[in-house]
Amino acid sequence: MLIRGVLPPVITPFTADGDLDQSAFTNNIQRWNNTRLAGLLVNGSNSEAAYLNWEERLQLVKLASKYLTAGRHLMAGTGCESLRETTRFTQACADAGAQSALVLTPSYYGGAMTSTALIRFFTSLADASPIPILIYNVPKFTHVNIKADAVAELSKHPNIAGMKDSTGDIPQLVSFLNVADPNFQILVGTASAWFPALCLGVQGAIMALANCLPDACARVQELYEAGENAKAQALYQVLFPVNTAVTGTYGVPGLKAACDMEGFHGGHVRSPLLDSSPEDRDKIAGILQTAHDKMASLGVQKLRFSGV
Repeated sequence: MLIRGVLPPVITPFTADGDLDQSAFTNNIQRWNNTRLAGLLVNGSNSEAAYLNWEERLQLVKLASKYLTAGRHLMAGTGCESLRETTRFTQACADAGAQSALVLTPSYYGGAMTSTALIRFFTSLADASPIPILIYNVPKFTHVNIKADAVAELSKHPNIAGMKDSTGDIPQLVSFLNVADPNFQILVGTASAWFPALCLGVQGAIMALANCLPDACARVQELYEAGENAKAQALYQVLFPVNTAVTGTYGVPGLKAACDMEGFHGGHVRSPLLDSSPEDRDKIAGILQTAHDKMASLGVQKLRFSGV
């Protein structure tokens, strides 16, 4: 399995009452179908998956499977704390239409998550899974940072297709690339590391920014692969402040606000998160406008969704 291109960890729109807004979710998928995206990740960190129950998460996978254009990859976040629950949920997501599973490193007993424990966990899961497994390394949320020795061992398993590394740590990314099996694909997990990762030979990414600026994120790779490195780097640098805003400064509420501004349906967040304030939305709008002005100067001004 090779994923080439950009996937967003798709947002989950909620109503003001906190219910899933299935209509808004499917509308977003239909709009993403008209972009350069290679596929979608459902039930990722930016999907507020931690606030969804099993039934809701499976419903989102089913909807994505139904509405995503054929030929695009559908990945589902299936990580649970125990091996038993993760195995059961991965099988259920496969039945719902997921083509691969992105699995968080277990983290509740973080001190016990040694390389030995993680190797056993992912190996057992991969042995039982009907679809390929990808490791999800995101210490920002789990406080567990998988080690290169575990990656080296797990990369040999025929049903562990790769990993998403969301640290943005380029030296660590290099260490993973150096020890991984050639058939093991490492995906960058943040737009902040996108251009450097491309220079290192990375071919795919799962990034929050692709929810609201899907074509711009994909265009960085297209330019790079066409040999227009300077233009690719320039576009990457234009996107950097937007990425900082929606993944750091304003987080998921800010990402949803940015999606609203770009013609998608951000919807509400689910409690205990708080929707973006009017003041924050104004700041996000300013950051997006600056980015669009700079993209226009680079000759890529037609990246905004055509319905806006």
